[in-house]
Amino acid sequence: MKIPLMDVKAQHKPIQAEMGRAVKRVLDSCHFILGPEGDAFEKEYAKLHAAKHCLGVSSGTHALHLALAALQAGPGDEVITTANSFIASSSCISYTGAKPVFADIDPVTLNIDPADVERRITPRTRGIIVVHLFGYPADMDPLLAIARRHKLFVIEDSAQAHLAEYKGRPIGALGDVGCFSFYPSKNLGAAGDAGAVTTNSDELLERMKVLRDLGRASGKRYEHVNEGFNYRLDELQAAILRVKLKRLKAWTASRRKLAALYRKQLAGLPVVLPPADKGGTKHSYHLYVIQAQDRDRLSQHLHAAGISNGVYYPMPIPAQPAYSKTGYRRGDFPVTEAVCAKALAIPIYETMTPAQVRYVAGKIKEFYR
Repeated sequence: MKIPLMDVKAQHKPIQAEMGRAVKRVLDSCHFILGPEGDAFEKEYAKLHAAKHCLGVSSGTHALHLALAALQAGPGDEVITTANSFIASSSCISYTGAKPVFADIDPVTLNIDPADVERRITPRTRGIIVVHLFGYPADMDPLLAIARRHKLFVIEDSAQAHLAEYKGRPIGALGDVGCFSFYPSKNLGAAGDAGAVTTNSDELLERMKVLRDLGRASGKRYEHVNEGFNYRLDELQAAILRVKLKRLKAWTASRRKLAALYRKQLAGLPVVLPPADKGGTKHSYHLYVIQAQDRDRLSQHLHAAGISNGVYYPMPIPAQPAYSKTGYRRGDFPVTEAVCAKALAIPIYETMTPAQVRYVAGKIKEFYR
């Protein structure tokens, strides 16, 4: 049996005709930028995440940069983020001229540790980028309390966490700005690069709206109030996302059922499973990441059985060659380093069957026997 880590083709098959009609609708209209599809998607996505506003943008990375620019982070500032994520969670800080400062993670949630965040605050700290890693929400209440005490902004990097919930509330509108990615492999994926920002702030919405469209003044074609960026979501991607958005709740429910089956099947094995949902906090399972001491041998065993798997992430962000000038030394982020040596993503996607989950779990059991 061959089982991919994720299966976009299987997701697309039953909705391909509808996606084709959506694309044709845009092609027939010849309205490709900032049109009715984008407007409708923004309203629908904001409602789904209980946010007052949403703006479609050209990628998840651009969403993060746009949020930082609107919050006026810049040279001389520091922004704290997690050591355990994809590099976009920190490179967006560098784009503004501010300095990324890394914090270690909680060993259970694998998200940024509020206590370590507070230890790393200096007079130059302007804000915190919180990552809801793999789809499990970070512990927002203490992080927001820290931000209030120190007068910091909070950006939620929600690239992997569509429809995740923190204590009964959708993520993305808990801090100042939520940033989402619609990269094709995400739980809600476009047919290319795309993203969005969400916020409850009218002021931040207006700033981001101007900045994403080359600093263009509202209603003015050739009057620019600042330099801004070309970060607009195009109509073709918006139309495709609207087709998928109608199904996102059902797809998320399917992932949660599969995750529950994994939890049952893998119980008692010497692996650490993703944190369980509790107290209204719900995982969206963009990835199902286990931790195993003999991760590399287990990975090879699964590949030999036709089961795709992947390491997310192989090293802390500050250990990346791109950050060689930061002076990172092994031991600086002990929890992140330990997780990077053990983390392994096994298949989960909305069209996966219970039989496939049992097959994957069976091969993991076989490895430990």
